[in-house]
Amino acid sequence: MRAMLRWAHSDLRTHRGEALFLVLATVGIVTSLLLATALFGYATNPWQRLFTQSRGAHVWIHTAPSAEVSELARLAGVESAAGPYRTADTTVTSRGTRASVELRGTSDRPEVGRPLLTSGRWLDPGRPEGVVLESSLARTLLAGPGDVLSLPGGGKLTVLGVADSAEPRYRKGERPGLVWVQPATLPRTAAEQGQVIGLRLTDPDDTDFAVQRAVTLLGAGAVSEVSAWQQARAEAEGDNRLLGLVLGLFGLGALVAAGLAVHGAIGTRIRGHLRDISILKAIGFTPGQVVRIFLLQHLAYALLGAVAAATLTQALGPLLPGRLGDAVDLWQGMPGHTAALVAVPVGVVLFIGATTGLAAWRAGRVPPVPVPRAAVPAGGRLSGVARRALGLGLPPALVLGWHRAFTRRARSLATIARLALPLTLIVVAMSAWTTMERFHSEPERMGLASALTVRAGDGLGDAEARALLARNPEVAAAHPGVEVAALVAGQTATIALRGIGTEAEPYPFTLAEGRPAHGPDEAVAGQGLLDLLDVAVGDWVRLTVAGRPQILHVVGRSIEPENAGRTISTSLDTLRENDPGLRPTLYQVRLRDGAEPRRVAAELTAAAGPGRLDVHTVTNPADGLSPLRGVVVGLLGVLALIGLVELLTAIGGTVRESERDLLALKAIGLSPRQITGITVTATGCTALAATVVALALGLPLAHWLIDAQGSSSGIGAGIARGPSPVVLSLFAAAAVLGALALAVLPALRAARRRLADTLGAVA
Repeated sequence: MRAMLRWAHSDLRTHRGEALFLVLATVGIVTSLLLATALFGYATNPWQRLFTQSRGAHVWIHTAPSAEVSELARLAGVESAAGPYRTADTTVTSRGTRASVELRGTSDRPEVGRPLLTSGRWLDPGRPEGVVLESSLARTLLAGPGDVLSLPGGGKLTVLGVADSAEPRYRKGERPGLVWVQPATLPRTAAEQGQVIGLRLTDPDDTDFAVQRAVTLLGAGAVSEVSAWQQARAEAEGDNRLLGLVLGLFGLGALVAAGLAVHGAIGTRIRGHLRDISILKAIGFTPGQVVRIFLLQHLAYALLGAVAAATLTQALGPLLPGRLGDAVDLWQGMPGHTAALVAVPVGVVLFIGATTGLAAWRAGRVPPVPVPRAAVPAGGRLSGVARRALGLGLPPALVLGWHRAFTRRARSLATIARLALPLTLIVVAMSAWTTMERFHSEPERMGLASALTVRAGDGLGDAEARALLARNPEVAAAHPGVEVAALVAGQTATIALRGIGTEAEPYPFTLAEGRPAHGPDEAVAGQGLLDLLDVAVGDWVRLTVAGRPQILHVVGRSIEPENAGRTISTSLDTLRENDPGLRPTLYQVRLRDGAEPRRVAAELTAAAGPGRLDVHTVTNPADGLSPLRGVVVGLLGVLALIGLVELLTAIGGTVRESERDLLALKAIGLSPRQITGITVTATGCTALAATVVALALGLPLAHWLIDAQGSSSGIGAGIARGPSPVVLSLFAAAAVLGALALAVLPALRAARRRLADTLGAVA
């Protein structure tokens, strides 16, 4: 055992750089996987815990005030019901921020869908103006207990408390926030009345069937909106699940790349130390001891890196900025935190140990007496192409270097594959970065043609609103429209039906498939809606809007970043064919190049006067992925480190295996500079081949992964964008030139070795 430790210590002193790289790569891999685990837990567990603690309703159904919704509580499969509660839609203002809200009348805290207070207290019958805000709405309004909210017409509401709810959250310009009020407060605050009931089911998997029976019982005309628990969960998970997916995917890819790099490094070292291993066996080392030397040595490196990563994540993870820090902080308080903190590093160490064991097993098979090398290299003589290249006068260093890089096909292909894997993942990461940047630099090509959504207040007509928008020099176009909730065929869910633009001035939807909607009853739909209805471009769909059927022909698939893609869009003129009295309720505003949306929104609000225009900037999906940029940078560093380890291994293998050729090359008159050029050229050819493979595989893989994520999220395929040719050229040049630079010094030292050293290495 002592002899094994002494040999391992000597080997560590000889290969300090390689050991450091392996430790750092393990730190990056384990950290990525731990952060991915934290983000997955952060995305799913909080909402599930909230739903369980509040005994959340699986379905919320909004209806007209006259509907007999109490009958729904007696449907088969319904365990219990929340409500019905009277509701009213209005807007509230706090500290200059305006938000659309749903006021829900209730005096006692419900048993089903029970709001969980996070601050303040519940409604007080003695304070009829008191309200409780849902937490996401409270964050938007920057409001808390004691703050006063302003209503249209001069009314005031006082915030008594803030509560969490498992219902779909407030989304500016898309979904109103939830405000609990005393029932007596409702008639005096808004004119748009309705009611809502929540159903808790015995079997959550029967949600669609339960909704269908409820709508059939009430009548499609009485139902205005349906929201299910799956939708609320998906919105709560949001971008956190995507961040966790990216971290997990690249972490696993980096783990495989690191395992292969370790396998290649050990294999190369074994080939370069056959004589040393034979000596170890000759002095009494058993094959098992030789295997354990390599195995325990690299397990120690992996264990050191894994422990360091777990310690750093545990200690510094909560201090990370933004969502990553919040995720780690919450994850540390979850029941499965300790198990994951142990299982992930142990799994990484075991994987690296398995790949190490395969290579170390070859060391155990080395015979005690070295087998003389063949007189002719395994790669054979120069190929015909190489001989013709020499005959044409090409520099011998280039020709022989190219020949050496590919003379042993199996070994050369294995080296190229190991080096290409981290480079491929780097190309995928760059593509993800480019796609995120395109959401900001070219939003009109990513389904975000408009920068502002404007809603006219009370007393502001269509003509006056359009004239007010047209007076702003930064406004390029203002497309009138409406957005209503529509029941899909089968009456199992509601989707967003939009009528935007007119036949004379159509709205520029971003199409990924099909053609724009120009004719009567034509529409374009998002991927989420196509998946929900199981239809394709070219099919007809039937919707129900306020009890009236609306049949539309889907002629195109649009990129829809909002509402999980469950949106179908047509022109305002098409919707007016069913309802001639339909008037615009919103305007999608496109701005001129260089205009700042927030500044234009403030100018429009000031020009219209208080309460006359409700202006919102369109939410960009890439805004929620800002932490992903830091993640991508970190992953690029880890992958570059793994690629560096593999590159150094390839250089070391090339130098060691060329020791026999040094005598012949010097004998035919090649100078040390030319011999150095052979090794550098061989390394450059290997790096170039790996880079070409990485580009050929990485770009299609990146497009497939990004479009697959877009389809699953409802946005739709067609959003993937690859790096520009300039960036790809710089990446390829950096990879090849970096390899050449790294190979110069080892090759120069090998070429200047003394004749006695070379003879000793060959013997």
